[in-house]
Amino acid sequence: MIRSFFGWERVPFTREIETRHLHRSKRFEECVARMQYMVMTRSIGCVTGEIGCGKSTAVRYLKDQLDPNKYRFIYLSDANLKPRDFYRELLHQFGLPPKFLRSEAKRQFQHLVWDLYENQQKVAVIVADEAHLLSGDMLQEIRFLTNFQMDSISPLALLLIGQPELQATLQLRIFKPITQRMNVRFHLEGLSLQECRDYIAHQLEVAGSTGPVFTTEAMDAIYAHARGISREINNVCTAALLDAVLRKDKMIDTIHVTRILSEFKEQ
Repeated sequence: MIRSFFGWERVPFTREIETRHLHRSKRFEECVARMQYMVMTRSIGCVTGEIGCGKSTAVRYLKDQLDPNKYRFIYLSDANLKPRDFYRELLHQFGLPPKFLRSEAKRQFQHLVWDLYENQQKVAVIVADEAHLLSGDMLQEIRFLTNFQMDSISPLALLLIGQPELQATLQLRIFKPITQRMNVRFHLEGLSLQECRDYIAHQLEVAGSTGPVFTTEAMDAIYAHARGISREINNVCTAALLDAVLRKDKMIDTIHVTRILSEFKEQ
């Protein structure tokens, strides 16, 4: 509907956008650079940010940048895993049937990672998303997971991705041994006003637009509502585009945005 009405090649503001077409703001580039550093140094670190600010998108971009001949990427999104299930899930993703006992599965995983590193010259990159929901037991297990050869060398990189509560949790004294092992801790903030304008323009350009669709005032109103959170920007822009299609308007102004935001408040 949107694509055909505006004559574009693709629909903007969707999660399906290819990573090569992503809008890479300064904050996004900083986030990816920190994660790449964690990978290159085979270390543990965490990235936090508000819901919808682009953390998972940055992880997706990181994955696509990694050489599959040098890295094995493992993504975990179930924050309710217990330590035993954690190792079982890791082994399953490596395509290896896990042992029944937790201690055996843990040793099995450690042998697997070492074999990958020493014999296949590959580094395991493990990303634990929604890490702010991890239990205390699971966070403690992560501490032991990274304790290879008494800290002399690590054959893997471990990235914890979560909401701001993760930073607060890690500040607790009980988790100090984990934070001491963390080389990088980064908080991804929302877009600035100008970055929001650039983001909207970039999305439209990638879709195939050859001219402006949102007025500057409309984009500023979207920013005021979304507070720079890219997912919220996507939601409002998509709703505004649909509203424009229904009304057969080629330009979206503050009237469209105000109407859409009032509908959001009623939901």
